Amino acid sequence: MSEIVRRDPRREWIMRNRLHPEHLEVLAESGGGSSPCEWPGPNGLMRRDPHAVGFIGPHGLRRIDRSGAQQAHAATSPGRPAEPAATRHHVEIESPAFLVAVAPDLPGGRLSSHDRDVLGLARQLADADPDNPGAVLAVVFGDHRESGFGEAGVDRLLHLSGDGFEGYAPEARLAALVAVEREFAPRHWLLPESTLGGGELGRRLAVRLGERPATHLWKIEASTEVAGGWLATLRGAAERVDIHRALPRLALALAECAEPVSEACHAARSVTLDQPLPERLTRIEDGGAVAVDPAGVALAEAEFILAGGNGVGDWDDFHRTAQALGASEGASRVAVDDGFMPRHRQVGASGTWVTARVYVAVGISGAIQHLQGIQRCETVIAINSDPGCEMVKRADLAVIGDAGEILAALVELTERTRHQPEENRDAA
Repeated sequence: MSEIVRRDPRREWIMRNRLHPEHLEVLAESGGGSSPCEWPGPNGLMRRDPHAVGFIGPHGLRRIDRSGAQQAHAATSPGRPAEPAATRHHVEIESPAFLVAVAPDLPGGRLSSHDRDVLGLARQLADADPDNPGAVLAVVFGDHRESGFGEAGVDRLLHLSGDGFEGYAPEARLAALVAVEREFAPRHWLLPESTLGGGELGRRLAVRLGERPATHLWKIEASTEVAGGWLATLRGAAERVDIHRALPRLALALAECAEPVSEACHAARSVTLDQPLPERLTRIEDGGAVAVDPAGVALAEAEFILAGGNGVGDWDDFHRTAQALGASEGASRVAVDDGFMPRHRQVGASGTWVTARVYVAVGISGAIQHLQGIQRCETVIAINSDPGCEMVKRADLAVIGDAGEILAALVELTERTRHQPEENRDAA
């Protein structure tokens, strides 16, 4: 028999195309890679997917899939049995050895992906010693709409409501955190390193407590060579240099500092402060939010994006929908090349990488460059007539049908809800 090794170009193409439905199966059969993010190239060199879950990039940041799509795909890969959807186990910590306090930002009244990462970091600290487990205490200010604190890893929930904590109220919130410090004495304080309030509030708290905080924290590791047993890695010099130091009591953590909690549901038991809070501080008065034209918001900074692609039949209706929803407009490369949208509104690896909280893709099939550009969006909604396109597979919610009809119904529902009395909006 001839010793010539014959190549199968189709199988090699499938191994290189991570979006192909047989990609993981061919990888497992060939044994070419140690994980779905590695495969042999045509020249025998191992290729790695820099956008795969768990990949450590050149800046030291680890890729985290927030959509659940890649985990679901991996869960059904060969060699790994499919798990039921409800695999979370309930955790109740009756007498914790210590507390790890977290003050999440809660933009829009809900936990952001950054908040969940910080809570995942808090769980890492609390669960380090199985014999003496700690508990995660979340301090929440003002009204909120979040119901999944337990799924995010919270054991104790302190909700401080009232007009004094609404809007921009750093002094009132600082006084409350100082009261929490006196009554609960947490072992660690964690806040998001963000411009939404966590960064400022954390620095104010550090000054009040006399602590030297760890800022721009993105990773912690257990170590017996430093005080406290935890080695913190911080980003310095405009995120070009890693700084290592022992983890202090107070830290401001970056996004993707840890994996968010996904396997356990904690109690999120409500707690209260025994001592009354000081009177409301009035040196700072919040004048309320300033209206901003969504069309003037840069895509990289937009929180709500309505993006159109080749499937949009009437662009005038598309613009009216974006205006009615208060969304910033985006587009696929095809729509930009056809002249329907300006170049600075192109979303994707060849355009702008976006981090919107809500991304609505209208008539976009989902080219790999576009999917790369939206991978850090929290919630992706696809409106498409093709249920088998890649954007629908990526989306957290998909609406299958004619884009024009769906947008018209969406505008009608928005206008009807907007004119309802305030007390009836939540029910609608």
